[in-house]
Amino acid sequence: MVATTLHSTSAPSSQPARVGAVLARLALGVGVLCALAALLAGPAYRLGLLTLAPALQTMRWAGTVAIGGALVALLAALLLWSRAGTPRLRALAVLALGLHVVVAAPLLYMYGQLQSLPRIHDISTDTAQPPTFEAVLPLRKDARNPVEYKAGTGDEQRKAYPDVTPLTLPLPPATAFDRAVQTARAMGWDIVAATPDKLRIEATDTTLLFGFKDDVVVRITPQAQGSIVDVRSLSRVGGSDFGANAKRVRTYLKRLADTATMTP
Repeated sequence: MVATTLHSTSAPSSQPARVGAVLARLALGVGVLCALAALLAGPAYRLGLLTLAPALQTMRWAGTVAIGGALVALLAALLLWSRAGTPRLRALAVLALGLHVVVAAPLLYMYGQLQSLPRIHDISTDTAQPPTFEAVLPLRKDARNPVEYKAGTGDEQRKAYPDVTPLTLPLPPATAFDRAVQTARAMGWDIVAATPDKLRIEATDTTLLFGFKDDVVVRITPQAQGSIVDVRSLSRVGGSDFGANAKRVRTYLKRLADTATMTP
């Protein structure tokens, strides 16, 4: 009689633990698959194993499934957060939850960026007379985005990135050009052309995961008190750049401005 009573009181607590254990293992397995899909989509595109659309879709599905997986892992952790659940299983559920969050977070961040930023992929410090591309044109023969500056891009840029403006350096044009080349190399860009007589630099920056190539042109204009530096960064593919080109221009100009204090 006593044994029967003890068994009946312990059964309800063991059943949630068993369900939690199953959910924790399931969430961890799915989390590993989502992480692999998210990590390998970019390299698969770079190697030509996937075209762009399937690669991006793989990323989207990995992130979407990870959101659901995070909820399952959270439920598993709650079910196991009792004496009936062993510490190992609780740790498994927490690990699964963390893995899903890591996979889903970039997708949610990119979705937020897509909603808040303009869908442009061409950023220039001079929106009235943006620097033109010349040397990189042969490299862009298969690019989806044209090099012509589209009407309306400047208006959208000024609303979203009002701080992206020309940089004035208290340096002679030749010195400013040398510093500009050094800064471009320090940024890891591939220099396509650097012409001191024209005070122009053209380069290509390659993203890490998908290997997207964005082209950059730097134009230096002499003025009485030094030099004015204009930068334009243009993506080869994609309607929205998620703020990448503006970030690139900002970072470059900040690093270049820092060199103005260096001894010539």
